[in-house]
Amino acid sequence: MTTLLPRIELESAPNPSAAVIWLHGLGADGNDFAALVPELDLEGCPPIRFVFPHAPSMAVTLNGGYVMPAWYDILGANLVDRQDATGIQKSEQAVKALIENEVARGIAYDRIVLAGFSQGCAMALHTGLRLPHRLAGIIALSGYLPLADRFANERMQANAHTPVFMAHGTQDPVVVLARGENSRDALTAMGHPVQWHTYPMQHSVHPREVADISAFLKQVLGDAAPTVAHHV
Repeated sequence: MTTLLPRIELESAPNPSAAVIWLHGLGADGNDFAALVPELDLEGCPPIRFVFPHAPSMAVTLNGGYVMPAWYDILGANLVDRQDATGIQKSEQAVKALIENEVARGIAYDRIVLAGFSQGCAMALHTGLRLPHRLAGIIALSGYLPLADRFANERMQANAHTPVFMAHGTQDPVVVLARGENSRDALTAMGHPVQWHTYPMQHSVHPREVADISAFLKQVLGDAAPTVAHHV
C-alpha cells in the first residue's frame, strides 16, 4: 500500500462532498497554493476539501543535483527531450493514492478535480487522463503534458471528455508558452475538451486567472454541474 504524501487540507465548509487535489511546482510545497483558497469565489459550489500534498525531496539534475521538493527529476532545460519516466510514474502512484483516499472518505471520483502548477501541472495531466474513473475536471497551470509520445496509448477513455482548464503566461521563461500550446494541441487533437487561457505574466498566477479558476470550479462542481451516469 502506498503511504500517503504529507499534505495540507482545507475545507471550504463542513462535510465536503467534493475535493480539489492541487499539486505544487518544483522547489515549492503544499503551502504554495493553500493561500489561494480564500481568494477563490466558490459561491454555488458544495463544500470542497482542498488537498495540497508536499512532493518528496530529490536531487534535480537541471539544478546541479540540488535536493529540493520535486515530483520527478528535470534532466534538461527544454523539459521534453529527456524525461524522468520512472520518477513521473512513481509520483503518478502517489497522486492516485491521494485520489483513492478521497474516495474512501466518501467523495465520488466525478466530484474530484485534479489541479497542478508547472511540474504539478504535468503530473495532473499525466495522472488524471490515465485514470480509469472519470474526474470532474483537471486544472493545468503553466505546465505541459509529459511523456507525450506515450499518451495516445496510455490515456483512458474514462476521462476522454473531462473538462481541462489550461492556463499559461505569455512571458513564461521557465515553461515557455510554446510548450503549453503544444500540449494543448496534442490534447485537442485527441478530442479532449480543453479550455485554453493565457495571461500577461511570467511563471506565476494572474488575478484574472484566479477568477477564471473559480468559474471553472463552479462549472464542474457547482449546482449546475452535469451529473454523470454511472455504469456498473
